[in-house]
Amino acid sequence: MSEYQPLSTINELAVLDEGECVAGYLAGLHGAPEPGSDKSKSYWHGWRNGMMDTGRLPHDEAARNLAAEVVRRHRAH
Repeated sequence: MSEYQPLSTINELAVLDEGECVAGYLAGLHGAPEPGSDKSKSYWHGWRNGMMDTGRLPHDEAARNLAAEVVRRHRAH
């Protein structure tokens, strides 16, 4: 199990490193094992999303809630 917890707010998402998220996402798309403490939370978040988008991990409540918050924020602007 990871040392990181899934993001719960859009504010947490805003401070992640986009490049590390993308690198993690690509690793998750390719089924890489869960990253350890040598990777950042940004990388881990990206990996988690890549794993969910390929069906290797289920979309859980945290992911659904964060996505809903992002959509609400986007629609408000």
